[in-house]
Amino acid sequence: MRITRYTSDRRLRPHALCVPLILAIAGCEGGRPPGGVDGSGSEAMSPDGPPVFRVDAAWPPEMPNKWIMGAVTAVFVDSRDHVWVAHLPETLTPEETSAVQDPPLGTCCAPAPSVIEFDADGTVVQGWGDSSQDVSEYPRNPHGLFVDHNDFVWVGTYRHHRVMKFTRSGELVMTLGEYDVNGGSDDPRLLGGPAGIWVDPESNEVFIADGYANRRVVVFDGETGDYLRHWGAYGEAPDDEYGYDYAGRGEEDAPPAQFSTVHGLIGSRDGLIYVADRRGNRIQVFRQSGEYVAEKTIAPLTRASGSAFVLALSPDPEQRWLYLADGTNHKVWTLRRDDLEVVGEFGRGGRQAGQFLRPHGMSVDSRGNLYVGEASTGRRVQKFTAGSGSS
Repeated sequence: MRITRYTSDRRLRPHALCVPLILAIAGCEGGRPPGGVDGSGSEAMSPDGPPVFRVDAAWPPEMPNKWIMGAVTAVFVDSRDHVWVAHLPETLTPEETSAVQDPPLGTCCAPAPSVIEFDADGTVVQGWGDSSQDVSEYPRNPHGLFVDHNDFVWVGTYRHHRVMKFTRSGELVMTLGEYDVNGGSDDPRLLGGPAGIWVDPESNEVFIADGYANRRVVVFDGETGDYLRHWGAYGEAPDDEYGYDYAGRGEEDAPPAQFSTVHGLIGSRDGLIYVADRRGNRIQVFRQSGEYVAEKTIAPLTRASGSAFVLALSPDPEQRWLYLADGTNHKVWTLRRDDLEVVGEFGRGGRQAGQFLRPHGMSVDSRGNLYVGEASTGRRVQKFTAGSGSS
């Protein structure tokens, strides 16, 4: 197996349950108590209200080798506070990559590898994955990225129906699904447009938002790759034939009975799974078994790609805040996790520092700072430093 990489020289619609009771229910019915990060030294937490975010326009510094990123599809901060980014080099134009054209059109630039690791200061640590590799080893069209508790890097390939497990240095370990093959939402082996990924550090179960072609959350064993279970919206069976008029929906219309685009998901320390249903303009909450808990709709009349792209949780012990990147309204929403009420937002459409064009990947570090990657023509990652706020 040949791996091409660069390494630097530096080392609510309630369903039998009330939304405000989410945390209590999880705690008294088998959910794990909060634990792990102790929150010490965090700048983000305030006893009075959610954090306030300010852009750090100096992060990251210039990348090496004249690299440039295409549309950013995933951002993840690992246990070292290193920031991992997946992007689409194929979205870059010849003018943007003039140095590698034949003959060269100019002196800059070159596509960065598909997966890039930055340290906390924003310096590139390594990069791997390029289109000269065999397609069986290459994370083509990467979408969704997660670094698990064993330091394996999971990358989704949404157009090609697979999730690939790599070592930290980019060696392929396992593939879930099959390249360019989809068996529908009830298939136990094949995937259909996987996007977000989350791995439970206690059970080593891999939760996948399988939602560009399929309409489900699906769970596999992280060691063996064995299928474990799956579910659709409201914890019901997915139906791939379901139709809903997303473009024509009205404010009083019932939400769709099926997932639209299961795009992002994240697990909390108390055993809940939060799912971003992109064109459904909503977050749905489940227990890890797939049992439905609650729903929150965000900007309900958002059309086009919808409002619910990807999720992140604050790092304090209670994980008080839930963040939602909205790639159509070009902002980040802050929700209070215990009742899913929107308590803040930041960002607007634009190309200046602190503005967004299609925020599509997002993650949080141990101090509560947010890193947001932009797809489409945004093609960058911005760091937002967390400070105290008040309600």
